[in-house]
Amino acid sequence: MANKAYKFRLYPTGEQEQLLMKTFGCVRFVYNKMLAEQKEIYMRFKDDKEGLKKQKFPTPAKYKNEFAWLKEVDSLALANTQLHLQKAYKNFFSGRAAFPRFKTRKARQSYTTNVVNENILLLDGFIKLPKLKFVKLKQHREIPDHHIIKSCTVSRTKTGKFYVSILTEYENQPLQKEVHSVVGLDFSMNGLFVDSEEGKTANYPRFYRKALKKLAKEQRILSRRKKGSNRWYKQRMKVARVHEGITNRRKDFLHKQSHKLAKQYDCVVIEDLNMKGMSQALHLGKSVTDNSWGMFTTFLQYKLEEQGKKLIKIDKWFPSSKTCSCCGQIKESFSLSERTFHCKCGFVVDRDWNASLNIKNEGLRLLALA
Repeated sequence: MANKAYKFRLYPTGEQEQLLMKTFGCVRFVYNKMLAEQKEIYMRFKDDKEGLKKQKFPTPAKYKNEFAWLKEVDSLALANTQLHLQKAYKNFFSGRAAFPRFKTRKARQSYTTNVVNENILLLDGFIKLPKLKFVKLKQHREIPDHHIIKSCTVSRTKTGKFYVSILTEYENQPLQKEVHSVVGLDFSMNGLFVDSEEGKTANYPRFYRKALKKLAKEQRILSRRKKGSNRWYKQRMKVARVHEGITNRRKDFLHKQSHKLAKQYDCVVIEDLNMKGMSQALHLGKSVTDNSWGMFTTFLQYKLEEQGKKLIKIDKWFPSSKTCSCCGQIKESFSLSERTFHCKCGFVVDRDWNASLNIKNEGLRLLALA
């Protein structure tokens, strides 16, 4: 069985919007109450691991008698809050994440509810949700009939838009395709990537850089407003809309590029890069963040897997830029300012194209070993 999510825009009425905001608040309240209790227990049994294991995790039901208004919202949303906190603790104890933190109103507002006795249904232009009844939505794509709805996550953006992410489950056994066409991609700061076939770049439009002037203007106006006033709130929404526009355009571009590659090639080879470390070491934080290489590789991976194709990640320490793709010689030093690769064998090529060729060759070697 496999899972796939479909995200749609919601258009709730004024009454439904009030209930949604109340649900977000209740979920945040219950999460913080449970976290406060668990934090106290953790500090008490910090040095006693056996005693800590015996402590029971608090449940949202214990707060409903004291806080009667919790009964007004979806009980499954509160139950999922407990699961989210348990997962956060599990990640902390396994060393994958830091200690859980309290949620604030500034954090992402969302809640998750599950399907029980057909309490969630998709109809013509509407979705039935617990406590909300039928909410209008814009269903821009059809969900296949063999997909079974398992849960829904309702969220609100900084600009006040509501979305629902519908998680479905379906039987999926993609046949592994034989690898005939392989492409290597080298990360490029300017164009997102350079491919190994023709040395072409993705021509990434650099949406954040293009919007910097407009963003700076709106943020400058916001800084002059009195915080908490109506004019400050209106200007904050303008700033949020600029950021949201950048995000939406970026995601659209990355989805289209990853779809094109997944459709054209049977195997894609990339470097397993540490983008956060790269941005800090080279002081290129804005450019690295604007490219969103991590998001692109995530999109590419699931699109390839759905079709039974492969994504190969080679070691980040592989000297793809310093190696000659023609004779295999490795240069001792090769600065970032040098954009053309010159080899002693007489081979001259663009630096990024040479790296993408080496990435493809290394991917083919790993593919043969597998």
